[in-house]
Amino acid sequence: MQTRTNEEWLNDLRGQNQDQAIEDLRSVLKRGLTFALSSRIKTDLEAQVDDFIQDAILRILDKMDTFRGESQFTTWAQKVAVRVAFTELRRQRWKDISLEDLIPEDSGDFTPLVLADPSPDPEKQATQTLLSEMIETMLNEDLTERQRTALLAILQGGMPIEEVARRMDTNRNALYKLLHDARKQMRNRLLEKGLTPEEVLEAFESG
Repeated sequence: MQTRTNEEWLNDLRGQNQDQAIEDLRSVLKRGLTFALSSRIKTDLEAQVDDFIQDAILRILDKMDTFRGESQFTTWAQKVAVRVAFTELRRQRWKDISLEDLIPEDSGDFTPLVLADPSPDPEKQATQTLLSEMIETMLNEDLTERQRTALLAILQGGMPIEEVARRMDTNRNALYKLLHDARKQMRNRLLEKGLTPEEVLEAFESG
């Protein structure tokens, strides 16, 4: 494989030598991704790497105008490929889990992961129970169904925000806005009840 400057990579990937340049880039990406993913993928490593590279090359060709030349082109391309691979690995992790699986069906099961305390004393446990019931009521009565679904999938279920956005047929920015509005609504309702989010969290702190 010939050695190219950044300008030569860009020219070849856009010009008559595109096919050869893509094959050379594929070889570069395969070495890097195989090394980066060898500890994360235990079966079918080569096949999965090939799939990631296919997607990465399409992304690289589409995003070449964003390459500013601050590093080697191959270094930039490797970073793109790693992001593509990690995004797909996260998606695979959650592919068999629905949003509904992350949302409790009855009030007795509701405890956000951020509020979990494995060993509260009896008085503290009573306080936590009352607060949990109050928060659940707020989730059910003060939020829209989409706000509740998104908030619980992330806080209760731990699903990555990119995956929640994909499942809800929206984009990351729109989901951030949805979550921001949901948290603002929850905060306002707590303040109306004479509480702050910080006081609620303090009640669930261990120690």
